[in-house]
Order: sequence, then structure tokens, then C-alpha cells
Amino acid sequence: MERLPKYIQCSQGTLWLTEDERDHLKISYRIKDILFEETSPYQHVMVLDSYDFGPMLVLDGVVQTTSIDGHIYNEMIAHVPLSIHPHPRRVLIIGGGDCGVAGEAAKYSEIERIDLVEIDETVVRASRRYLPEIAGNACDPRICFHYQDGVKFAAQARDAYDVIIVDSSDPVGPARQLFEPGFYRSLYEALNEGGLMVCQSQSPIFHAEVMTQSYARIGRLFPHRRLYTATVPTYPGGLWSFTIGSKRALPAPEQIRFDKPARYASGEIVRRCFALPAFLREMLEKDGAAL
Repeated sequence: MERLPKYIQCSQGTLWLTEDERDHLKISYRIKDILFEETSPYQHVMVLDSYDFGPMLVLDGVVQTTSIDGHIYNEMIAHVPLSIHPHPRRVLIIGGGDCGVAGEAAKYSEIERIDLVEIDETVVRASRRYLPEIAGNACDPRICFHYQDGVKFAAQARDAYDVIIVDSSDPVGPARQLFEPGFYRSLYEALNEGGLMVCQSQSPIFHAEVMTQSYARIGRLFPHRRLYTATVPTYPGGLWSFTIGSKRALPAPEQIRFDKPARYASGEIVRRCFALPAFLREMLEKDGAAL
């Protein structure tokens, strides 16, 4: 290969992706091949075929999802809120260009429309071509693609959605807006009466400040909120958090019913994901974001 992307190193004929997670932590993946590479108007997009995680989507050198465990994240951010809402008919997904969340939402026959707002068409195109394990169910006619800024899209919607799913990347660069109070206010106004939203709120281990801040900001707007977790091996620390904000009272976990086909999610998993480790409960309470 004549010219390697700056995130890829070649050591003794072997390719490695090294992701700079933080000042004192780097994560390296041995790579078989570069399946796709393109610099879009927004970011550098790659799909890499890795040895241990299979094909993976990489944006600006950061792994977003992989074929081996991407279903865990997609199922948990989609099925938990969709199982909680009693009648989800209109769903908005902000981000989610790998199409995995949209594919999970399409398993609900009662949903009439799924608006997927992804600013970068390149991500969708690459994922549908090279990540069929994740994006394979995105051909459902109810999925409507909007290639535009998700912040602006949400700001223009009013009382339009039952469920909003924010499938954002890390809060750096343009994605930082998706963690700001003004954006959460837009989501609140875009939801109809009784609507709810969910966002990924980062690692309780390595991004505790982002998690507690998101939880607190959502709690200032929504009368009901709840945090839950899942284990996603690709993401730093493995343990990942999600935060729900709801206009209506949330059911007790034991009342939630889930019966859709899935590889990770199950009725038991969906009900028990709200059982938080003691350190995590203490963290939220200490920061004034009491459960």
C-alpha cells in the first residue's frame, strides 16, 4: 500500500489502527485490510477489516462500531426506549449513520415512520456497502434518510415524535452540540405529549463527568429520567451508559416487556439493565443527580 491513512501504522508488514482514547490510553487493533477510505466534507471515514472485531467503522481514527459487537449497542439504545413507550409510531434517530439503530427500530410493526438524520452521507453509504451485519435491515421503506445537521433538524420539530434516539459519537468537534442543554431542550419540544428520548451517555469509568453532566441536564428538562448500562467490548472500559428522559412516568423495570428477535437484548436484560452498580449510583448521587 503506497500511502497509509495517518491513523494506520505498518509494523513488519502488519497493519495496526491505534486509537488515542485519552492522554494516557491508546487502543490498538490489528488490521487485515482497509475496505473503504474517504474524506468527506465532515470527517475522515474508514471501514477496516480487523482480526478480532471484524469489519469496523472508523471516523477520524476513532472506532464507532464493529461487526462483532455493534449489535449490543444498537439493540440496547433502541429496544429499551421502544419497549418502554406504550405506542411508538413516529421515531427520530439523530446520528446513527451505520443504520444499526434504524434496523432495530424497524422490528416494531406499529412504528409508522423512522426519520434518520445523519449529517454525513458517506457514513451511510460505506456502512450499507461494507457493514451488512450492522446495516443490513436498513432497507425498510419506513426509514427516511435526512442528510443534514441533527441539531438544526431537532430545533425545527415540534410535538412530532413519540421516541427520539440520539446515537451520537463522542462529545468532541461537531458532536459536542449533541450534549448541550439547548439541544436537549429541542428534543423536549420535538417530542409529543408522553414522548421520551434516549442518548448514549458515555463510559462511567472513563467519561464520568460527561455521563453525570448529561444525566443532570436531562433531569432539568424532563420530569422523569433513568440511567441504564450495557457491556460493549469495543468501547473503552466495556461498561457503557445510556440516559432516558421522559415526559410521562416510566414503568417499573419489572413491568417492561420485550419480545423482539435480538442477539443481546432479551426480556431479562432489558428489565435488569436499570440495576446499577453501587459505585455508579453513588456517583450520580454525589454529583447531585440523585436517582
